[in-house]
Amino acid sequence: MDSIGKRNTTAILKYFAKAEKDLTALMEMDDLDQQVLSNPAVAREFEQALAFALRSAFGNVPDDQPHHLFLQRVLYRINRLKFFWYDELSNYKNECSNYLREVQLRIESLWEPWEQSQLASASNVEKGNVADGLRIRAAEDLAPLPSPEGIYFRDQMGIAGYRKLLQVASLDGLVEASQLSRTLGGVSNEIHSMMTRLLVEEYGGGRLSRKHSSFFTVMLRELNISAVPEAHFELVPWEVLATINHSFLLSERKRYYLRYVGGLLYTEISVPAAFDNYRLAAERLGMSDKARGYWDLHIREDERHGRWMLNDVALPLAQMYPANASELVLGYDQQRFMSERAAKATAELVKQADYSDQLKSTSHESFEAAA
Repeated sequence: MDSIGKRNTTAILKYFAKAEKDLTALMEMDDLDQQVLSNPAVAREFEQALAFALRSAFGNVPDDQPHHLFLQRVLYRINRLKFFWYDELSNYKNECSNYLREVQLRIESLWEPWEQSQLASASNVEKGNVADGLRIRAAEDLAPLPSPEGIYFRDQMGIAGYRKLLQVASLDGLVEASQLSRTLGGVSNEIHSMMTRLLVEEYGGGRLSRKHSSFFTVMLRELNISAVPEAHFELVPWEVLATINHSFLLSERKRYYLRYVGGLLYTEISVPAAFDNYRLAAERLGMSDKARGYWDLHIREDERHGRWMLNDVALPLAQMYPANASELVLGYDQQRFMSERAAKATAELVKQADYSDQLKSTSHESFEAAA
């Protein structure tokens, strides 16, 4: 990027940072909806930034990264109100705000079709072949060919990069499976029971020490990384935020239930292979058993969870909803695409951290040699 481009990007990032502060102020207002209704000027600057980001992110702007980041951060801040974080109760006083809901819908109404358009090829699976399509995909992603990002994580990532990886992953890892809980209300049947069983295992059967997020917490603390939820929010690229917000979108809308299940199927199927790279990196870097326990747990359990999701959830749903079964494949393919995109963005941050660490080491060695 040339110097002019860098200056423009820096200016845009500052502009959006100010708009985020404006959003925070709005969310902290008493009776936000009435405030905006009686005095629209209180939201004017945020509205201007939002309109600018929406035009740019889904238009033809060459460098649209800052715009996507701003929109995904706004979405995340609204979505997180759906969960209770054991923080100040006043933080939730606008959780039912019509204004915040309108902001969310304005973003999602453009973002959702844009995301579908990003798929290299649409899910053109004939309705009668959905079951075969899911089985083929599951077999491929259970033992995939190594990606460039996976190879780097496994064989080259240094300790600085590994720390960066954990920081980025902590945004989801410390509250994982939370969106799944939003899909479990309603009538019971065999499919619902299996989904519930999956959630119970993710939550350690009600024992905090066995909850998967607790293993992530242990891993962070072993490396003296803050385990406070959202402590590393500023580091998270928009591509990672998009996968989290996408899960919110699908799990909160019952009409998208089949797409959500397809996406969850991909996640459970693909995790063992992806996490094996992280586990091998942790071993290579000399991490203790505790410092890699989260990876070991998921490699061990998610292969089983993947079978559950395929045989006891996705395939029965395809039979239950034959006219809509292709939505399972769409959900699977979209989750795969978004996850791979997030992995590439994370790999770039990891490489930058390793490169900066190498420069520091080289400078230190040069200084000692000169001395």
